[in-house]
Amino acid sequence: MADLPHVLVVDDDARLRSLLRRYLAEHGFLVTTAEDSAQARALLRLFRFDVLVLDVMMPGESGLDLARGLHASNPVPILMLTARSEAEDRIAGLEAGVDDYLPKPFEPRELVLRLASILRRAPSPAQGASVRLGRFRFDPQRAELDSDDGPVKLTEAEASLLRVLAQAPGAIVSREDLAERSGASVNARSVDVQVTRLRRKIEEDPKLPRYLQTVRGAGYVLRPD
Repeated sequence: MADLPHVLVVDDDARLRSLLRRYLAEHGFLVTTAEDSAQARALLRLFRFDVLVLDVMMPGESGLDLARGLHASNPVPILMLTARSEAEDRIAGLEAGVDDYLPKPFEPRELVLRLASILRRAPSPAQGASVRLGRFRFDPQRAELDSDDGPVKLTEAEASLLRVLAQAPGAIVSREDLAERSGASVNARSVDVQVTRLRRKIEEDPKLPRYLQTVRGAGYVLRPD
């Protein structure tokens, strides 16, 4: 299964977040959204993103402040969205480590082209480490599951869900987040069905799972060896 670039859109405008989620998904991106810098930081601790689309003016911590903090700790490329177009504001963004700058209002097609340009310039990310699940090994980059006896066939939905969990081993992921970030035809109500099917493939006793565990009232967590 081909990897989709994962973009995090951070903007306090719910309508714009919804528009960009749909448009970017239609143009080959896996999309996650956050309404402010605090929510973005929480997501960045759990998942690896290929690029950020970040609004400058938000309640609480501004986009510029978030970009400055990430520039020192997380090399993820950033495209800044802003209602300001003055040269000093663009310079401030570049000094904060921003890779590109797009004034509002903008054409969504231009955003896609600028993101594609950023991704072409970005260094190739290190391959995600495979996770060991007993006699099974899952490669998150290729979304492939192998056992000591050979490859194990996964459906697209199963591979997508396992990939999301494997990107943050030990972290609890809610059903809603699993459905949203999987990029597959999965909704929150069908996540349980897919998890049950996965357990039949990776667990010695699916009724007493060792690796893919349920956290009551919170979601699921992958606990590899």
